[in-house]
Amino acid sequence: MVIRTRKAVRSRRRGEQLESELLDAAWAELVHAGYANLTMESVAARARTGIAVLYRRWANKEQLVFAALQHHRRGHPVLAPDTGTLRGDLLAHLTALSEALASFFAIAAAAAFSGLLADTGLTPSQARDKLMDDKRRPRVRLVYQRAHERGEIDLARVPSAVLAMPFDLVRHDLLLDLEPPQAARIRAIVDELFLPLVQSDRTSPKGKRKKSVTAR
Repeated sequence: MVIRTRKAVRSRRRGEQLESELLDAAWAELVHAGYANLTMESVAARARTGIAVLYRRWANKEQLVFAALQHHRRGHPVLAPDTGTLRGDLLAHLTALSEALASFFAIAAAAAFSGLLADTGLTPSQARDKLMDDKRRPRVRLVYQRAHERGEIDLARVPSAVLAMPFDLVRHDLLLDLEPPQAARIRAIVDELFLPLVQSDRTSPKGKRKKSVTAR
């Protein structure tokens, strides 16, 4: 009788799959050990690969950590809500965004305080620009475009800095507190700061938007 033995064959990881798994391992090591204790060797061990595999893609620890932060951010997008009103969309979007970004900002801030910025020579604003995902901007624009089509705002009259303000304030709070803003804070940003600015053209002689009808 012929006895056949089966050998476990481990598929070889390549290309984008391999890079994604390496970056996932770097993020996990960053969460577990922190930036100061993370090494190329520890990431390679977690990823179950050789250290040369890492060095073929990233020249040093700093480049690897930045890539891992970007990879994690891009892998956790926040979808644009569609509640039917600009206020509802912003409240839902800012709440979901702050919850999704809380752990990311905590890890990124800890890495910065542990020397990541000093090691890379980047300023905080440069690091922010590198780490924040530009792919989120179309989703933000979609929220405003829907409001424009409903007649709630006139995008031709609202400066881009005003449109960015709610999201800038939420990121500011996250950086300071390293936890999601309270619901009351998000409501205040939307109701007391943002909406009065973007809807002020309704009372302007030049405004062409329809006045809202209040049910009696």
